[in-house]
Amino acid sequence: MTRFYDARGNIYAVVSPISLRDKGIDVPESASLAATARHRWTASAIAAQCGWGSTPRPPGAKAHRCDGLLVGPFQCEPPFDLLIVNTDGSLAERSGNGLTIFAQALTDQALMTGACELRVHHDKSDAVSPVSTQVEPAVREQVAGFWLGLGLPTFGPGRVGAEAVAQVFLGETQLSHVSELAAINPGWATSQFVRVGNPHCVTLVEQVSALPDNAQMQQPGLFEPLKAIAFAPPAGGGRPCVAGVNLQWAARQPGNRVISRVFERGEGPTASSGTSASAVACAAWRVGWVESGEVDVVMPGGIVPVRLHTQGKTLLSVSLFGAAQPQA
Repeated sequence: MTRFYDARGNIYAVVSPISLRDKGIDVPESASLAATARHRWTASAIAAQCGWGSTPRPPGAKAHRCDGLLVGPFQCEPPFDLLIVNTDGSLAERSGNGLTIFAQALTDQALMTGACELRVHHDKSDAVSPVSTQVEPAVREQVAGFWLGLGLPTFGPGRVGAEAVAQVFLGETQLSHVSELAAINPGWATSQFVRVGNPHCVTLVEQVSALPDNAQMQQPGLFEPLKAIAFAPPAGGGRPCVAGVNLQWAARQPGNRVISRVFERGEGPTASSGTSASAVACAAWRVGWVESGEVDVVMPGGIVPVRLHTQGKTLLSVSLFGAAQPQA
């Protein structure tokens, strides 16, 4: 059975590998084998599980009902293995909202009763598989959800496989100039590459008006050049990152708050993204826009609370709070 969940406007379908095999989709029995063999089955799984089915497609809606597919668990007790399948059939190394949704689905199935480890398997050559995330049930401001421990972020073009990227400075902080982004908009000239289990490129802008609008990013005139940057070949150009990269834009706000927009690798513009919010908060902290502690990252789908754990001028780890609700 496929269930749909919403986490701040980010919608994923959750399905077990057994259910997919029952539908004739050839998913291997282990998560690691399923990841290495993803070309054999992910396109069929997305077509079967993420379409609109008998529900009329709303005007202006995306081609798919959801932002991706969470396949798992591959076992009945923790640690739990899963795959995050983008709607183009590729695999993601990590998704904050996706893992929040998966934790809620496990809770609803009475499989997860406390803190546990979720392990995302993927087929990317530039990152270790699986990517582990510690998940702990919690209540924040009377909302029941989960804190996700994302570990230690790393910075710089070398951490995300970016090639031929020029260096620039914002104050004393060394950042990057992504010529492909600046060619689209000259205001997108200063970026911070961050790996939070998966790769991100956070472009820092001076004014909220310089942030792209999600509706604009859906239009071919902007979608196609952004896709060429964000998506890996053959769907995209793989420049400057051969394996593709998630794109974010961030504008500073008072009160330890940042406003952000997201164009996801393998998906496109999205209402929110947990790992993107974490990358944005880390990039903002690095240039002095926010202090350590809790940072609110504001996205079209809602506010994403991120905790930055620091010691002096050293960032130790980042964690993310999320909650998810089932959809009818």
